[in-house]
Amino acid sequence: MNTSGPDRFDTSNCMSTMMAIVTTGNGDYDKLVYREAPVPEPGPGEVLLQVLAAGVNNTEINTRLGWYSASVTTSTEAAAQSDMAPKQDGGWNAATPFPFIQGTDCCGRVIAVADDVDETMIGARVLVRSCMRPVGYTSMDNVWMGSDFDGAFAQFVKVPASDVFPVDCNWSDAELATIPCAYGTAENMLHRAGVSRGEHVLVAGASGGVGSAVVQLAKRRGARVTGIAANAKADQVKSIGADEIIDRNDDVVARLGEHSVDVVVDNVAGPGFGGMLNVLKRGGRYTSSGAIGGPLVTLDMRTFYLNDLTLVGCTAWDEPVFANLVTYIERSEIRPLLAKTFPLEQIADAQREFLKKTHVGNFVLLPPQ
Repeated sequence: MNTSGPDRFDTSNCMSTMMAIVTTGNGDYDKLVYREAPVPEPGPGEVLLQVLAAGVNNTEINTRLGWYSASVTTSTEAAAQSDMAPKQDGGWNAATPFPFIQGTDCCGRVIAVADDVDETMIGARVLVRSCMRPVGYTSMDNVWMGSDFDGAFAQFVKVPASDVFPVDCNWSDAELATIPCAYGTAENMLHRAGVSRGEHVLVAGASGGVGSAVVQLAKRRGARVTGIAANAKADQVKSIGADEIIDRNDDVVARLGEHSVDVVVDNVAGPGFGGMLNVLKRGGRYTSSGAIGGPLVTLDMRTFYLNDLTLVGCTAWDEPVFANLVTYIERSEIRPLLAKTFPLEQIADAQREFLKKTHVGNFVLLPPQ
């Protein structure tokens, strides 16, 4: 691999091992082990990054719990308190490759590249597009860093050079690390649903990482935004652009009325799903990339077909999504919501606090430098 270049990290003196959080299997926090691991060697088409900061997301908790298994029918919070048995279908793409290093969000610096990669990338501060399309954008096949292969909960990570995006801005490393998973997922849902200026968008879970990103990005598109969040978080969610807040315990249909919303963005699901469809106008769109409130819902097919609704599932990111986000950052059209940082070795504390849902925005882990 090439190790020469501007402002390079001196890999000749780099240790052969690094500190990492290795997730050893489905289970409780004891499955998160802080230990030495080999420093990855970039293969053809890859770069090696020094991880500067790594965001915390629901997906890492869900993967550790095996929540993606068809056998799990409860919310993430309930699953964390229940059966911790190993699950063969508990990952995004069936089996999770335990033991491995999680971490879907990465702000890093390029310190080495494979022989077939442009060495002028060395020294750049970058974000990693964590949803990758290995066979191209004509197929929905996708793999995720930190779910299908080793991710950013470590001092170093290797990734495809095609999924690395230099960013020119004055944000801190931790602020940049709030972006990839939450904002990529949010922008993908809005892009796929075709949200446009003047439309009314309802955002469930508007104080969370993805939800708060949706609020900002929908307002950037010129939409009117109603967020669902706890009353205690209402002012914070309004400060990032929400026009109205509905308390998460209120009846959404009673507050908004039937056929009042153009687009629903819902990563909560659970028992509130039916009401989300009832507030949609004829021809409205419902989009989701998660179900933290519970994956099994009741769908009245008459509401669906008599109102010509479109249900849009979103996991694979469309090609323009991540490049768009970098542009928004560099033009100061969005701002990060960094709730708190933790040292990497305190990941269990971070995830415990994350599940309390008392914060607005994102938590970030800082590896030793």
